[in-house]
Amino acid sequence: MTGDSRTRTRQGPIGAALKRRQVFVEAIRSRLWPVPAAAVLLAVLAGIGMPELDAAVDDRLPPTVAGYLFGGGADAAREVLSAIAGSLITVTSLTFSLTLVTLQLASSQYSPRLLRTFAADRVVQRTLGLFLATFVYALTVLRTVRSDTDDSAFVPQLAVTTAYLLAVISVLALVLFLGHLVRQIRVEAVLEQVRADTCETAARLLPADRQDRPTLPVPPPSPHYVEAASSGFLVELDEHALLAAAEQAEVVVWVSRPVGSPVLAGTPVASWWSLRPQPPAEDEARRLCERVRGALRTGSERTAVQDIGYGLRQLTDVVVRALSPGINDPTTAVHGLVSCTAVLGDLLDLRLGPYPLCDEHGRVRVVLARPTFAELLDLVCTQPRLYGADDPAVLDALLSMLRELAWKTTTAQQRAAITDQLGRLREHIPGHGTATRGHFDELIRQVGDALEGRWQTS
Repeated sequence: MTGDSRTRTRQGPIGAALKRRQVFVEAIRSRLWPVPAAAVLLAVLAGIGMPELDAAVDDRLPPTVAGYLFGGGADAAREVLSAIAGSLITVTSLTFSLTLVTLQLASSQYSPRLLRTFAADRVVQRTLGLFLATFVYALTVLRTVRSDTDDSAFVPQLAVTTAYLLAVISVLALVLFLGHLVRQIRVEAVLEQVRADTCETAARLLPADRQDRPTLPVPPPSPHYVEAASSGFLVELDEHALLAAAEQAEVVVWVSRPVGSPVLAGTPVASWWSLRPQPPAEDEARRLCERVRGALRTGSERTAVQDIGYGLRQLTDVVVRALSPGINDPTTAVHGLVSCTAVLGDLLDLRLGPYPLCDEHGRVRVVLARPTFAELLDLVCTQPRLYGADDPAVLDALLSMLRELAWKTTTAQQRAAITDQLGRLREHIPGHGTATRGHFDELIRQVGDALEGRWQTS
């Protein structure tokens, strides 16, 4: 029984609440509308409240403060507010158009799976929110301006001055937004963002790899199966709910699909077997299956909340797209492989593969399927090796990646995975010229040396 397993069990409800919060935050963060919608709501409230404040402090402000406020009449206030509202809605349309162009470029040039990353850009969300809020605020304040011909003239000086300040801030935000957008569409920035998000997800989900792993239970020949309730991708699992269901029924639950896997409704996604001499009654078994099924949530697209391999899938897609004949950009492919190397290097120090959840007595109750290092390495290497077999730069990057990972390996399984990929790469080298083959033979030898703890510096 490991210390981190005990910690996970004792803090189960807290950990489950945190995970649910992370899923909710990711769902909000990856959509473009929540921040602008909240900004519009705040703008409406401010547009109602500021004129009320103006009426409350009318003629009570010190002259030094009043001198900086809007000093025109009702007609001038209407013109200022109308100009702000008209210009801001135009700027908002421009910003939205530029955002759509960026999304289209990311989808066609890099990968459709990167759209979620661009939609989650906080600068884009906040810029749109600021523009829309300024527009709505100006319109809301405009309705309160009354001219001298009315029964009671009223010009909300504080509110109009605030609208002017928001307009100035919006102009500055537009300049910063354009600069940010130019940076974001650069492939280096895209790759770095995906790499950082992937490493953050792995560090949050995976404990450090230690040698004192609990022994996994051996499934019986004929366990009971839990079938998927709906088709899609497995996007989330509730560890606390699975552990509670297994403890209450006195069974072991083995989730056979890792998060991110495609599932088909009616096919097995988990299995269980009883620890008691007598299996649970039919009603109890049915309730157990419902609880396990309810702890596994499917969706129409993969997300990075609990999906360890999703970031590597995104990076590999960028590599493969760069190697397509329509784009033919091997330099981008090499940059993508460098980012994959950084992610895999971090994963070497974390616990991959099937992950057990233990009860308070140290008994394994739930086993979660998680990808192994060999599976993730194969995900990164297979398609670039096939589509980049004729490009020496891509093969060079793949061999360099294997060499660097070989130096950091700590287990026999990791070394075996690298050796396997090295053997597959050898099959693609004979098609190159003699000089190139000699260079690759030297790189292959260096990978073997790194596996044995030797590093050639020259």
